Amino acid sequence: MSDELNRPDRLRWEAERVERARAGDRTAFADLYNAYAAALFVRILLPKLGNREAAEDALAETFRTAFERLDTFEARGVSLFFWLSRIATNKALDMHRAKATTGRALTSFESLTAPLGEAPPDPGELFELRGDAQRVEKAVREVLVRLNDRYRRAIELRFVEELPREECAASLSVKLGTFDVLLLRALRAFRKEWEATVGKEAHRDIG
Repeated sequence: MSDELNRPDRLRWEAERVERARAGDRTAFADLYNAYAAALFVRILLPKLGNREAAEDALAETFRTAFERLDTFEARGVSLFFWLSRIATNKALDMHRAKATTGRALTSFESLTAPLGEAPPDPGELFELRGDAQRVEKAVREVLVRLNDRYRRAIELRFVEELPREECAASLSVKLGTFDVLLLRALRAFRKEWEATVGKEAHRDIG
């Protein structure tokens, strides 16, 4: 495949379309998409992600990023495909990291809310509503940004970064007991916003 993509005539074809795309010609960029999207999907994204929907999302993100960064591309006798491949690989890795981070955060949240004496939010419920970890991560972030800064940071330190309580307290410049109270208040605030988010999603699904 490398020899075929790096043929002089192929590289000239690419260079002409890259130049036009940089000038704002979306038709030229569409030509590049049509030339390489299928190969990126089949050879890189689907094998790495193992999920068609996730691979489709990563493909869209790959070309969005490529369009934004096209000015940085330097051919140097090598096809644009390999530049796109690096972007696609990074997008797949980003999605894996997001899934792992979200899973850890939700698992920790479930286990560590037990001291509240209330039923914690069910991570499975949000997975059912949204269907994949990428959407779960988005929902978690949407909830967190609605909290005040100290509540949000307390949750991030304890559940996302998984720091010991003592380190969390030191990071926020408070005593350990103060941090524990702050965290409980943060969890209750998170719960309230979380339930509102789940309710909105359920309403949209029904509608």
